Amino acid sequence: MAAGSIDQFLEDTFKPFADGLSSIVFYSPVIAGVEVPIIVLWLIAAALFLTVWLRFQPITGLGHSLQVIRGRFTKKTDPGEVSSFQALATELSGTVGLGNIAGVAVAISIGGPGAALWIVLFGFLAMSVKMAEATLGVKYREVAEDGTTSGGPMYYLKHGLAEIGMPKSGRVLAFMYALFAAIGVFGAGNLFQSNQAAIILADQTGSDFLNDNRWVVGVVMAALAALVIIGGIKSIGRWTSKITPLMALVYLICVLAVLIANITHVPDAFLRIVTGAFSPEGVAGGAVGVAVAGIQRALFSNAAGVGSAAMAHSASKTKHPATEGFTAMWEPLVDSVIICTLTALAITVTGVYEHGDADSDGIVLTSQAFATVASWFPYVLTVAVILFAFSTVLSYYYYGQLAVTFIVGNRAWVVRAFQVVWILAVVVGSAISLESVISFSDSLFFLMTVPNLLGIYLLSKVLRLEILRHRVKVTTGAIEQVDPELAVGMGDHDPSQEQIAAAAAEEDREQQMLDAVQERLAADPDYPSTQAQERD
Repeated sequence: MAAGSIDQFLEDTFKPFADGLSSIVFYSPVIAGVEVPIIVLWLIAAALFLTVWLRFQPITGLGHSLQVIRGRFTKKTDPGEVSSFQALATELSGTVGLGNIAGVAVAISIGGPGAALWIVLFGFLAMSVKMAEATLGVKYREVAEDGTTSGGPMYYLKHGLAEIGMPKSGRVLAFMYALFAAIGVFGAGNLFQSNQAAIILADQTGSDFLNDNRWVVGVVMAALAALVIIGGIKSIGRWTSKITPLMALVYLICVLAVLIANITHVPDAFLRIVTGAFSPEGVAGGAVGVAVAGIQRALFSNAAGVGSAAMAHSASKTKHPATEGFTAMWEPLVDSVIICTLTALAITVTGVYEHGDADSDGIVLTSQAFATVASWFPYVLTVAVILFAFSTVLSYYYYGQLAVTFIVGNRAWVVRAFQVVWILAVVVGSAISLESVISFSDSLFFLMTVPNLLGIYLLSKVLRLEILRHRVKVTTGAIEQVDPELAVGMGDHDPSQEQIAAAAAEEDREQQMLDAVQERLAADPDYPSTQAQERD
């Protein structure tokens, strides 16, 4: 069957169902003359609630979070597989990408520069959502005897809701989330990424061969991804912790070069962004811009509310769940605040957005902005975009694997089968157009926010206690900073045999002390639990 026939078959098969599902998930009533997707309101409401509920931790806890990321409160012998920094890099590698480049450009072309400020404001609020997801992800994760971890929203929905007396609801919501995630990640994290990488590479190189045979790009991406994926989360963490800083640095240098080349227009660009956000056109454009950048183009570039942070950070080495919350809140700050702001400035100072419209390809607008520096500069952007796409394929593989193994069991053959399907999908995505399939999987991707945020609301008291109690323990010294030799570094997190033995001995001593205290309490006739046992 020819590629065109396959494409048509998939369109005919999935389009009716995909269109119906998409119309439900992205239902957009008109509010103040603007179509606002209900899913946007659902996410913004959760972000506002959690920011206030957790006492503005993105501001009050920012200093502490820097210490956490540097490993000051976690030991190499703590349960987990990767460092906090590697978990942060894994999640950022999945969220920093085309949404920050193309999505912001399209948002500005629709709503003007002011749209960028609304994306940044949502990014700030999203920090609390990420904190909630990561904290609960660690608190309710499962750690196997061999030290491997399994975590994510499906686990805190299952175990967390059971803990507060809602076991049946927890199991239903957990299954719903895992099912949506198992399918949804293919659209956002695989098919779309490989497709865009292949198209951009073929377009920028001007190669007729690559344009006619995009599957070649897919095969190369798939082969490289396979080499990393087979090694599991540790391998993914090592690679993303290297790729993420590299791609961020490349992109940062490019944007700074654009701003320096147009330095005289930078103050005016800032003024346009701020004033445009509060003009009638800017407010309407900002709302539409957030919807376009977040839902249609970037899938909410920071993915706050989707639950991916819970999966990435559940593998971190720590005994204190809140440490990962303080780490994860940096993700929207880097993604939606810093990188999106830089992209917005580059688009605004060059004025390329003035020639764009709702049908413009955002990556083209960003490329035009880069071209104002030098004719070869868009090629550097192409390298950054391909790195973004590749790193997203790696991180979303891990999320999909966790969802699939939760549903059918964590068996070796299940993992291998999913690896094969995932790697083949990279080739398929690069070769053909799958608009209906991607629309279908994107709809499921956003349906993940429904059970996930419901669970967070229901566990909000547990969440706040975990985070605020952690801050109190750190302040009072109940949680002390770890010896630098034993602390989990930003990359170095494997303990020596001596450290493992010492940790085991320490745990034995602590358990003996706990047992002794419990024995004394049990022998005390005035201890409430003793009296209760006698009544029973």
